[in-house]
Amino acid sequence: MELADLTRVRYEKRGRVAHVTLDRPDRRNAMDLRMHEELACVWDDFEADDELWLAVLTGAGEHAFSAGQDLRELAGRIADGSNTPATFGSHGKPGYPRLTERFELAKPVIARVNGHAFGGGFELALACDVIVAADTATFALPEARLGLIAGAGGVFRLTRQAPPRIALGHLISGRPMTAARAYELGLVNEVVPPEQLDECVAGWVADILRCAPLAVRAVKEAAAAAATMPLQQAFRTRFPWEERRMHSADAEEGPRAFVEERDPVWQAR
Repeated sequence: MELADLTRVRYEKRGRVAHVTLDRPDRRNAMDLRMHEELACVWDDFEADDELWLAVLTGAGEHAFSAGQDLRELAGRIADGSNTPATFGSHGKPGYPRLTERFELAKPVIARVNGHAFGGGFELALACDVIVAADTATFALPEARLGLIAGAGGVFRLTRQAPPRIALGHLISGRPMTAARAYELGLVNEVVPPEQLDECVAGWVADILRCAPLAVRAVKEAAAAAATMPLQQAFRTRFPWEERRMHSADAEEGPRAFVEERDPVWQAR
């Protein structure tokens, strides 16, 4: 698939920032197989484009970030016998690897949550590095109510990012949570009124771009990899992006700019 073929995702490059929009507002940005294929094409391009340092992911319209899996499409496959049983992960499915499994993606992604983030939509947000939500947003993993499971990482990420008992309660009940509750649990970085959402996201974009891109990637990589390591092992581990940062021109540019009382000029090398 080529970027020119996108019909369900909008992909815009503005300076150093990739803006990725799930674009099915009439279906609350539900993700069908076509959308997954398009997203894979977009994430491949974002990862490969050295001019892009950061991505912002959101949903079209005012009502939904994403309602998750397109259940009408799933029901259709069940009806015509083309559906196959599925469990965790997207291996062997359209769009693999999806964002929820791009464990090596070192560039940061901000989720701009403007409405409902249900099922796979919540899982998509949980896979991002920063989440900014409107105070009208709602989060839920209702898969168990449908005989399904949060197989795109919800079972794993929610129980790691929120207190395990609280997370399990939401997973086995399908109960939604408000944006304010998600903030209380540490799942969301900021919650603002809808009319302030773009300004808040822009602030995060500006702050991240103010940092050296290789340092940002080194931090993201090391934090993720070390999360399950004993502390002593983490200190002794050599992380690829940290190796690049350590020997980069930017590692010298930062201190030099500080002494010269000017803004650093990052080269990402």
